[in-house]
Amino acid sequence: MIDSYYRRVDSDGDSQVFASTDGTRSNWDPQIQHGSPPLALMTKMIEELARDPGLRIGRLTLDILGAIPVAQVRVRAWVDRPGARISLMVAEMTAARPDGTWRAVARVTAWLLATSDTADAATDRYPPLIEGQAAAVPHGWVGVPGYLDTVTWRRQPDTGESGHVIWMSPIVALVDSEPTTALQRLAMVVDSANGAGAVLDPERFVFMNTDTAVHLHRLPEGDDFAVRARGSIGPDGIGVTTAELFDRRGFIGTSAQTLFVQRRP
Repeated sequence: MIDSYYRRVDSDGDSQVFASTDGTRSNWDPQIQHGSPPLALMTKMIEELARDPGLRIGRLTLDILGAIPVAQVRVRAWVDRPGARISLMVAEMTAARPDGTWRAVARVTAWLLATSDTADAATDRYPPLIEGQAAAVPHGWVGVPGYLDTVTWRRQPDTGESGHVIWMSPIVALVDSEPTTALQRLAMVVDSANGAGAVLDPERFVFMNTDTAVHLHRLPEGDDFAVRARGSIGPDGIGVTTAELFDRRGFIGTSAQTLFVQRRP
């Protein structure tokens, strides 16, 4: 039974060591991890490092540097650009090569900005999304084990050119039974925008994202999140998926992903 994405194993210098569970397995290849668990784990490391309550994360960018194995990984976080009003933090995940040396497989950068009272000027570009009756088929990878078993998927009826809407809720913990913040829960699902906004048949094409950039004008709340996503495919094997992000209160931000697109043989 999958009850978390990672097990905390040990520490090694300035890195934390985690064992990856079956819940991290990608729908593209069961030997590698889906992007959301690594994004969430590195977000957790950044949040634990960010002790200043006057700063909060406004942007998270995941760059996938290579295949992330479902194996033991090390994660470390550091302040790359300190500042009282604007700070840049980085987390990096490494995994072992067959020869035992370690390589970087993913990195998250986060801009943290000083907060202030702008409640009287707050605006949302979009009204809240209201969840309706879910479609019978939530996505094109139904039945694929691993990460897809760790999230509830409620696809809404197609809304045309505005994008496909899927409500998602993580149903496992991130690390063992450790507390999980709302931002980490959002990170546990947001990389799925690519699948939610898919405009290609996954049986005919591979369209894997190399990154996920999340911009948040408001911190997320709760456990339920919706993405309204749409993919665009270029003529030369490169695509982009963009999405609007929502919690139960309303619009919280946007995401964008670069896609590597190939026709299956």
